[in-house]
Amino acid sequence: VYGGHCRDEGYNGPQQPGGKVETGLEVNQMKKFNRSITKNLTRRDFLRAGVGAALIQLPAIAAKKKADLPNILWLSAEDFSPHLGCYGDPNAKTPVIDQFAKEGVRFTHAFTVHGVCAPVRSSIITGIYPASLGSCAMRCAADLPKESLVCFPEALRQAGYYCTNNSKEDYNFQTPQTTWDESSKKAHYKNRPNGKPFFAVFNFTETHESKLWNSADFENTHPEGISASEYQSPGAMVIPPVYPDSLVVRRDLARLYERITEFDHFVRDKLAELKAAGLEDSTIVFIWSDHGDGLPRFKRWLYDTGTHVPLLVRIPARFRLNGQGAPGTIDDRMINLFQLGPTVLNLAGIEPLPRMQAGAFLGSNLPKPVDYIFGARDRIDEYFDLVRSVRDRRYRFIRNLNPWVPYFPRHEYGDRCNTLQEMRHLHAEGKLTPALSQWMAGRRPAEELYDLDVDPYEICNLADDIAYTAIKESLNRILIDWMIETRDTGLVPEPMLRIRSKEAGSAYAILRGPDGQSRSQRLVRLAILASNPKPSEKRTFLENLGDADSAVRYWAVIGLGQLKNTDAEILKSLQKAAKDSDHCVQIAAARSLYWIGRQDEAVTTLSHILTTEKDDNVLHFALNVLDFLGSDAVAAAKESIRDLANSDKNKGYIERIVSRLLKPIS
Repeated sequence: VYGGHCRDEGYNGPQQPGGKVETGLEVNQMKKFNRSITKNLTRRDFLRAGVGAALIQLPAIAAKKKADLPNILWLSAEDFSPHLGCYGDPNAKTPVIDQFAKEGVRFTHAFTVHGVCAPVRSSIITGIYPASLGSCAMRCAADLPKESLVCFPEALRQAGYYCTNNSKEDYNFQTPQTTWDESSKKAHYKNRPNGKPFFAVFNFTETHESKLWNSADFENTHPEGISASEYQSPGAMVIPPVYPDSLVVRRDLARLYERITEFDHFVRDKLAELKAAGLEDSTIVFIWSDHGDGLPRFKRWLYDTGTHVPLLVRIPARFRLNGQGAPGTIDDRMINLFQLGPTVLNLAGIEPLPRMQAGAFLGSNLPKPVDYIFGARDRIDEYFDLVRSVRDRRYRFIRNLNPWVPYFPRHEYGDRCNTLQEMRHLHAEGKLTPALSQWMAGRRPAEELYDLDVDPYEICNLADDIAYTAIKESLNRILIDWMIETRDTGLVPEPMLRIRSKEAGSAYAILRGPDGQSRSQRLVRLAILASNPKPSEKRTFLENLGDADSAVRYWAVIGLGQLKNTDAEILKSLQKAAKDSDHCVQIAAARSLYWIGRQDEAVTTLSHILTTEKDDNVLHFALNVLDFLGSDAVAAAKESIRDLANSDKNKGYIERIVSRLLKPIS
């Protein structure tokens, strides 16, 4: 049900003499992978994953002649939900893609693992959840496991494919040199040696959220690539119920649809190029978007608006198996885009790579279709967050593990969106409806539950409705199980995670040792308690303050600060935690001290860290907490902030927060 993941504790990967890690995927190495996976795969894992021989036999590469191998072409776009005519959108002007859908398969339930690009792309290129890989935070420069994990195009290259990427990578880690034959704005399958099959990616960037910012001057900034007959009228837009009906919003939506028409032209040109080269009948073509619209409560969020995406595939007749790819097919299986890599490998006759947590959805010997779509959200640019979600066919359950973070905290990049500015403006004037005003709240509920059949925009939270208690508890158990089984690294605060990643070789390895499952269980349990604690759990938090694991201490401190009633014992414990050996625990203690009314002590702790700390990640974390504590805390720490502004550490995300914090107090 998890998409075909298997456990790999104890596996160290193929080694060359002298201990050097081998990155290639030769036949004898794949046999080693097979033995290791078979040895470590438990019966429970096997049944839960719903996979058959495809994942546990692992022969290296199917014995196919190159002439029998399909070419595979990906046409990907950024930042748009299924706003296509073939998906029934009345505003769409996408005739080429609509015709493509008639020639192939349209997937109605395709989702991403995150609502923002880099974490999603890290999952697609590896077939691993970002929360497992340590790549769930935006632009985090995660460390890949050195011992055998590869990006899936390398396996294609080993099988004789020519692999090109044009041109965005943005995988949240440094791309291994063995991944692509070409990765640049000039990369193209036409550059391959004669006779080689190809896997080629072309990414369209004009649908990106930044391309909507000019809609404020709507009449004078239509995309150059479309004709006047393809312009959209703001007045004709259908307004999602998560937005106010205003001209600003209508212009943003109209511009988005115009950009999607641009993508339709892009698809037209790439398909024409393929046909002109005589490759149409030998190439399987995928069309998809990396996440939802680049607008508020779509992009960056785990709701359907942020994770439900278009996915279409056209399969030439010679490569269709068991009726797959018949023209005009509508496929309603639950698909997670991180299954794309295993699917490409399967179509090319290559078994999934050992660490892949995703299974194929096209080709032969398919695993059981997934029952649930899981999602994760960690840091978004300069602000830290922690959200996990699970969706079945009808309901979505969301757990906000940092409920003190607003739905829309100040965000230097995202705040450039015209629609978000409009919502902030109308909220300040008291002109938003109650349903819309909830997105402007300074705090989120710890739990959210939505019935997607009656509430597709996920507006009415049913988490506290006793009529839905059984559904919520069932999905909660499934989500907890997934977090433990996949070794969710997001439960380790990011500055702490980066330090441990260097020590362990990768974030992926941190919770993969002999005690990995038990450590994950403890962290998941404590983080959930801390996000919405009951008075009766005070003793649990106090007992965990002395734990050897600083991540456990962190969550214990958070839990104490969230308790509604505090006493001398809690105060003394938090004061001690403010002097902990780990900076993340100190920062958490400062936050908790502020929450219980000890503002001076909190600011003193944070100011000391800003003044003395050298680790950029720690400084970023401390500034983020200070930002959320509010203007009084910022004013009290202004000297430390100004000192940081004048230091060589004032760059990147740190500079964004510092600039914002100094504006009201300069």
